[in-house]
Amino acid sequence: MSISEILLSPDFLFVVLRVTTPILFATLAVLMAAKSGIFNIAVEGIMLTSALVGVIFSSKFQNPWIGLLAALLIGALMGILLGVLVIRLKTDAILAGVAINLMAGGGTIFLLYLVSGDRGVSSSLKSISLPNIVLPIIENIPFLGTVLSKHNVLTYAVFIFVILVHLVLYKTPLGLKIRAVGENSHAAESVGINVHKIQYIALGLSGMFAAFGGAFLSMGYLSWFTNGMTAGRGYIGLAANAMGGSTPIGGLIVSLVFGIADAMANVFQTGIDVPYELVQMIPYITTIVGLAVYSFNRKKKLERITKK
Repeated sequence: MSISEILLSPDFLFVVLRVTTPILFATLAVLMAAKSGIFNIAVEGIMLTSALVGVIFSSKFQNPWIGLLAALLIGALMGILLGVLVIRLKTDAILAGVAINLMAGGGTIFLLYLVSGDRGVSSSLKSISLPNIVLPIIENIPFLGTVLSKHNVLTYAVFIFVILVHLVLYKTPLGLKIRAVGENSHAAESVGINVHKIQYIALGLSGMFAAFGGAFLSMGYLSWFTNGMTAGRGYIGLAANAMGGSTPIGGLIVSLVFGIADAMANVFQTGIDVPYELVQMIPYITTIVGLAVYSFNRKKKLERITKK
């Protein structure tokens, strides 16, 4: 089968939607924080911690929904922790995010060892995965059924969340307050908006979206936790949000592009005469090229505005 046939096959498109899921969750997490005026670089660490917590609680209670709830709770708390560091303690947002990521990188290994005795992979934790959903009518449609049916429940959820986030940000009073705080916190405060409260809410939601992405990785994409399983998806979410103009729809489109690159890395690991390591670099090369193009276009746009 040629490369073009692989890229247009329903199985490949199925994989695209599957691998886009955690990237899109990370993008929504970054977006929600950015709209409130805080740069959440801690998404990577929140995803990793939530992935482990979801597996631990899913295994302990033999219920994936309890695992998901626990992951969401720890994600929200870590988002609020970032808020405490940035808002209350006046820490630089980038440094605070890096600190949380470093803490998560080592902390998850330590916590996994304390809970199970495992080193790096949760092999002794018998966790339960979140269910896959069969779409009754679509399943029987040729091609479309293969692409859209039998995905994990969180894959369907993330595309619904894109719509919900768009509606919340642009059609509700809460969304108006979040955007007002992000655009000009002093002006927002002057009209009676509690700036810090809104930022804590946004960061809590940001942490929950990141937690969804982490839970998908350990209870949907895989059925176990492994050290470093986020593999930079939180950072790719940062790039996707920037390139998507910090909007839900723009983030969706860019996340799909990165999802295609990630799917190519998965599919092309075998069957083509290219070094495995080079194939694995495809998503990250795509991120670098995408950011370079984005930065170049933004620079040209600013130059045109300046000349006017």
